[in-house]
Amino acid sequence: MDLNQIIHGCKNYNPNAQKRLFEIYSKTLFHLSLKYCRSFADAQDNTQDSFITIYHKIHQYRGKGSFEGWMKRIVINHAIDRYRAEIKTVTEDVPAVWLTEEPEIEDPETFPMEALIRMIQELPDQYRLVFSLYEMEHYSHAEIGSLLQISEGTSRSNLSRAKQLLKSKIEQFSLHHKNHGT
Repeated sequence: MDLNQIIHGCKNYNPNAQKRLFEIYSKTLFHLSLKYCRSFADAQDNTQDSFITIYHKIHQYRGKGSFEGWMKRIVINHAIDRYRAEIKTVTEDVPAVWLTEEPEIEDPETFPMEALIRMIQELPDQYRLVFSLYEMEHYSHAEIGSLLQISEGTSRSNLSRAKQLLKSKIEQFSLHHKNHGT
């Protein structure tokens, strides 16, 4: 079955097509969820919920643009919706404290991706979402503000603080591994 046949099968509620779609994309969409969710279990839940939405809304996909991109937007929107459901208050606007230097990773080729993902997951929820949307998905601060129902200034401030926290975590990680020879 090629992708068009799988999509057509899913539109007709074919369980074999749905299973095949899951087999092809579950890993990719799970890794995307990891960037937006605070834990492995939350990422699993987000991925599962996203697939349910994909199956229910697949008839809305008209074949224009990337099908994978269409699914990724569903995953990201689910993560944001989960965040919104949990948040009780909106962070007030605060002036941005701009990060003047990016974190230094001695050898980016050997820096463990799992460690970086874990560091991102440990960020406070709003910082993690803003960082992921801006740095990984290339959303503008205006788009992020609209999605998270915050101002552009708050988005910028949250990005700056997320970078500061990540810089600190990367430096601690690098120092620890340098001192312990790992």
